[in-house]
Amino acid sequence: MNTQRWMSTRFFSFFMTWGIFLPYWSGWMIYTKGITVSQASLIMSFGLIARGLSTLFAFPYLSGRFSSKILLNVAGIGTLVAILCYIPVSSFAGLLIVTILLHIFYPTLMPALDSAASILVQSKQLRHYGRSRQWGSIGFVSIGMILTIFTGMFGDEVIFWALLLGIIGFVFLSFMNAPDVLSKNPQVKQTQQVGMLRLFRIKHFSLVLIIVILLQAAHATYYNYGYIFLQDIHAPIYLIGLIINIAVIAEIIFFSIADKSFNKFSVGTLLTLAAIGSSIRWILVFAFPNVIVFCVAQTLHAFSFAMGHYAFMKYLINNIPHAQIPKAQGMYSALALSWSTAVFTIFGGYLYEIEPRYAFIGMIVCTLPAMMIALVYRKLELKKEVLISI
Repeated sequence: MNTQRWMSTRFFSFFMTWGIFLPYWSGWMIYTKGITVSQASLIMSFGLIARGLSTLFAFPYLSGRFSSKILLNVAGIGTLVAILCYIPVSSFAGLLIVTILLHIFYPTLMPALDSAASILVQSKQLRHYGRSRQWGSIGFVSIGMILTIFTGMFGDEVIFWALLLGIIGFVFLSFMNAPDVLSKNPQVKQTQQVGMLRLFRIKHFSLVLIIVILLQAAHATYYNYGYIFLQDIHAPIYLIGLIINIAVIAEIIFFSIADKSFNKFSVGTLLTLAAIGSSIRWILVFAFPNVIVFCVAQTLHAFSFAMGHYAFMKYLINNIPHAQIPKAQGMYSALALSWSTAVFTIFGGYLYEIEPRYAFIGMIVCTLPAMMIALVYRKLELKKEVLISI
């Protein structure tokens, strides 16, 4: 089995669905279910809370008892069932319940896939994480371009059916052969000896985690309101999908060159650059609310998201023991990709209703502290290198 191709295919199939869900789902609920922006904000925030609980507690616990392949199968089927539950509901309460159910299963696929990739890299079966991960970005951007055509022709109702078909495809692939190391259940003795709090005993783990929490939280406004903001600044409807996917194209380019071009960069340097790029991105959108500048700012997604994520994965692969990888991934997914984003989704929604641009500039309350802490961490790395050389 070509492990590189297997991992690339799984990333592609998952992020193809994520390219539907992340930028369009709030807009789909607003425009097809008839809820307000603030109601959509509240629903997605509660979903992110559920996502955090699932990835912080359920995913690491089950990862210690079941193989990666079983976890991917169960999470995929649970996601499919949750999406089908959207069909009969239209009330705020019904959408809230179904969205919470969806977030228990669906986002768990992300740390499950990254954990599988980390295990394969550590076991020398996957040579290039970035090369496989770029196929996830390719899946994300390709579906966005295709979906733009169909939403322009048939309306926002297409968003739901596209996500449903995408998840069916992912579930089908999940039942195919997987690398042997991912089909094996963890050893009981190993999992009993490893607790989640032990992660904080690993040097600088807490510092790196705080930085990536702040970096990922800063995307809350873009993920939830970028689609409707583009409509507010009068972007052509048939180009919105393309504009959103400029960010993912930049992400693809970064991941395609990351293993060669940024391999020698320290984690602290990568995190500092990510924070600087993110700050510039949100300042541009605030200062110049027009389509052209928004497109330019989208290229900085290579820094604000891709470089920050790559830096965390680099730290994880180099510093986290095999048995603790699912716990580290679960913590990252819960705190950085879920709970912090939930808090700033509510904050961004409040600012958006005052003035849409405020929701973007508000995100620098995350990026500026992230930059300061990353600079501190970089200095600690440099001191360590000096001591080793002596």
